[in-house]
Amino acid sequence: MHTLSPDPLSPDQGVAEPEQPPTRRRLLRLRLPRPRWGVLGQPDFRNLWIGETASALGTAVGSVALALVAVVTLKASPITLGVLTAAAWVPWLFIGLVAGAWVDRWPRRTVMLVCDLALLALFASVPAAAWLGVLTIGQLVTVALLAGSVKVFFSTAYRSLLPSLVAKPELLEANVKLGAGESAADIAGPGLAGVVAQTVGAVTGLLGDAVSYLVSALCLLRIKAPQTPAEAAPRTGLRREIAEGVRFLTGDPLLRTLACFGAVGNLALGGIQAVQTLFLIRAVGLSPGAVGTVFAFVSIGGFVGATIAGRLARRFGSARGLLLCYLVVAPFIFLLPLAGWQAPLPVSVAGWSVAVCGVVAGNVIAGSFYQIYSPPEMLGRIRASSSTVNFGAFPLGALLGGYLGQALGSRATVWIMATVLLSGGVILLVSPLRGLRDFPGQRPA
Repeated sequence: MHTLSPDPLSPDQGVAEPEQPPTRRRLLRLRLPRPRWGVLGQPDFRNLWIGETASALGTAVGSVALALVAVVTLKASPITLGVLTAAAWVPWLFIGLVAGAWVDRWPRRTVMLVCDLALLALFASVPAAAWLGVLTIGQLVTVALLAGSVKVFFSTAYRSLLPSLVAKPELLEANVKLGAGESAADIAGPGLAGVVAQTVGAVTGLLGDAVSYLVSALCLLRIKAPQTPAEAAPRTGLRREIAEGVRFLTGDPLLRTLACFGAVGNLALGGIQAVQTLFLIRAVGLSPGAVGTVFAFVSIGGFVGATIAGRLARRFGSARGLLLCYLVVAPFIFLLPLAGWQAPLPVSVAGWSVAVCGVVAGNVIAGSFYQIYSPPEMLGRIRASSSTVNFGAFPLGALLGGYLGQALGSRATVWIMATVLLSGGVILLVSPLRGLRDFPGQRPA
């Protein structure tokens, strides 16, 4: 079992120095000043953080606004909502593996810039069509499908770019700050979407999503890290490179476990997301503005989860902290289907928020493990292989959720999907994770 890499600022690394007694060397390590703002003190990471937080705010507004446009403006059915939700995620099933191999070949920041501009155009087309009086469900589904395809490349490049901006020992802190920024955006975004929908219409909320991608692109342009792909070996053909990433993932018991658990979890979360807006509006009886407020409160749990992920990993160990998040905290999701029925809405929403806290904290820990554990030249392919399994399950869950919502109702669908989410814990309990305190720093030889 290997430990994490040593502190890159240690005096015994880099330029050689005169020999010093061990005691003094340890004192030098202790006296090295730490930047006041941590990794946010590094300009490249700060630009990434600002850009992606702004983008996350727009996405949070846009995702709620898109569902509200479908439900309130176009009177979508549960099956239609399932298709709309699935469209944003189904590209992972078809281009996820290819995207991973291509991202390992291309400059990752350039990939993200092109994706930002494409997303700006796609989401701006919705309010443009609405103002012209030609907006249809077909266009919403098309925008969701194309935007989902673009985000496959963006997400793969984004996760692969971070290790080139910060040192390995700083990856967990960097992921915590990125996760906290995204969760803070998730808090503000849904509430903002609800207010906009209540005052000037849900379609207008999508303008914020479009503009946010321009902000992200401008911030990416300010990153000065070298624009080179992480290439350490000659290229051997796209198909063979894809197979290498898949073999690395499936051949490693820890990565395989996380991928399988993620697939089950996203199957359940896709089903819940497909009917959650419909559930809150038609089963619980909330207004669009109140729906945005509920989503904002739930996102507070995500912010807390991202913030405490590092503390949990240090206090309990990274592997045990992940198990704590997924097995102890996530089951609070069972309070959600009781909303407005056998439990007051605030209690159900609080339980939903706690569950989201556990999911986000676990995701931050798992994401840091991937970045530390995977060979840099294969990181894009390994992450894409895992994401294809994880995110590929999401549209299946969304379609299943839409079907169940039409056949059984939205409340029954939430019950079923919450049960599926809890059942995924069995995968973790029978895996090698159960006996670990911390994840290894690299793959054993």
